[in-house]
Amino acid sequence: MPLKNALRVALLAGGTSSEREVSLKGAKSVESALKKLGHKVEFFDPAIDLPRLAVEKDKFDCAFLVVHGPGGEDGVLQGFLDSIGLPYQGAGVLGSALAMHKGISKELYKLAGLKVPEGRTFTKHEITVATEYAKTLGLPLVIKPATQGSSIGLSIVENWTQLEEAFEKAFAIDKEVLVEKFLQGREITVGVLGEEVLPVVEIIPRGSKFFDYKTKYTPGMAEEVCPAPIPENLYKKAQEYGKIAHKALKLRHYSRTDMIIYENEVYVLETNTIPGMTETSLLPLAARVAGYEFTQLVEKLLKMAINQK
Repeated sequence: MPLKNALRVALLAGGTSSEREVSLKGAKSVESALKKLGHKVEFFDPAIDLPRLAVEKDKFDCAFLVVHGPGGEDGVLQGFLDSIGLPYQGAGVLGSALAMHKGISKELYKLAGLKVPEGRTFTKHEITVATEYAKTLGLPLVIKPATQGSSIGLSIVENWTQLEEAFEKAFAIDKEVLVEKFLQGREITVGVLGEEVLPVVEIIPRGSKFFDYKTKYTPGMAEEVCPAPIPENLYKKAQEYGKIAHKALKLRHYSRTDMIIYENEVYVLETNTIPGMTETSLLPLAARVAGYEFTQLVEKLLKMAINQK
């Protein structure tokens, strides 16, 4: 059921992270949907507009977040909005912070009984220990920043001569990096929307070993299939894992958890608390298969934000 009254929505997108352009692209789709639904929208870029939003907060019923990466998904922006009393969709401060840190989320997944690739996080001061740990895991390895998204700064290490460069690449954009065993398998993702677990999506990269930044955002570089054509037992397990991950990280409203099928088992990789929101992004795709057109998805998230108030 649509909202009875037009809302005044502060649309937040952009920010200072390396995912800025992805954020702005998604915001255009969300803005279009909000206007189609009859709501009044004003754009704010967290990189420059938060002081203005703090002054003008009483003009708005809620905020709608389409901000990715540090400063948007890590709890910082959520804390700001809480402090000015403006409700928003998605995870709160705690859930955002937990999900953003790949090392912490990995430990919480394990405590919740989920399977994860073996791995640990290290600071730059621990580079010697990190190198030794990498050698105990063996090749191939994944080296990636602990608090970035969209596979930015990620490297797959297939021989030891690549290890130093992989560390340099990851540490150039983060204070901590995750050293993890690389599992070559079928990549899938599972969305949660309110109390509903969405259909499983399989991502099939073309010309790449994994779903990296270029593959994610270049048309034709990957095929997304929903519902995923995987065995029923793995399909159900993936959906269950998506729900468990959502709860383990103290999330609310919606999320999308990335996984990999390796040797007939499902392994959880990471959870996105503000999934991509272009009309062709993964969560909107799964929502569409579940019966939600893009405007209906946006409306549902808007209701969640208002109810949070």
